[in-house]
Amino acid sequence: MQIVVYRDKAQPARQVDVCEAAARAVVALLDDPRSAMGGSWHDAVQEWVGGHIRKLVRRADGKRWTDVQELDGVSIAQEGPQGFGVAQARAFVPAAEEPQPKAIAKLQIAGTNFPDEGASLATDARAVVEVSPLVEMTSGKLAAQCAHAAQRLYESSEEEARALWRADEFRLQVQFPNAEHWRTTPRPVSIIDAGFTELGGLTETTRAYWR
Repeated sequence: MQIVVYRDKAQPARQVDVCEAAARAVVALLDDPRSAMGGSWHDAVQEWVGGHIRKLVRRADGKRWTDVQELDGVSIAQEGPQGFGVAQARAFVPAAEEPQPKAIAKLQIAGTNFPDEGASLATDARAVVEVSPLVEMTSGKLAAQCAHAAQRLYESSEEEARALWRADEFRLQVQFPNAEHWRTTPRPVSIIDAGFTELGGLTETTRAYWR
C-alpha cells in the first residue's frame, strides 16, 4: 500500500499529527464500502490483507499533492496546534509495488521527516497506538508503523467496536511511552517490522489497544 503525506515546507505539520492522519487514512480505506464484498476495491484489498502487508510512505506538496488525489484512495486531514500545518495523508488501494502510477512513482520516500514537537491532541480517542522507545525511525517509517498498528486493531475488533470508531472518524492517539512502560505493559496488538527498510531486522515498533 502506498501512502502519501502532504508536506508544507513553510508550515509543516507535526510528526505525531502526520502519523495519526496516515493511520486514520488506512483504516478508513479498509472500512470504505468500496473495500467490502462486491465493491470495486475488494479484490485488491483482500489480496493485500491476505498476503505480505507492506506500506510505503512518500511525501508530496503543491501540485504533486493535488495530482495524487485523482488516484483511488482515501484522504484524511487533521488539524494540529497553532503554529503548525494541517496534517494530511492519503492511503491508496493496494497494488503491485512496481510499476506505480506516474503521480506516485516520482514522489520521494527516503528522508521524510516532520517536526517532532509535542504530544497528541487526541487525548479522548478510543484507539491508542504506542511507539517503541527502543528504536529510531524517520517520520515516514513511523507513520507506516502507526498505520499498521491501527489496521491490526481494526481487523481484530468486533463490529460494535468498529462502528463506534467509525462514528468518531477513526480518531486515534499516538503515544510515546518510556522504556519501563514499554517493557512492562503488553498490548493486544503488537507490530513486528520485517526489516526491509531502516531497521534491518525483525523489530517491534508499535502496539495498539482500546482505551
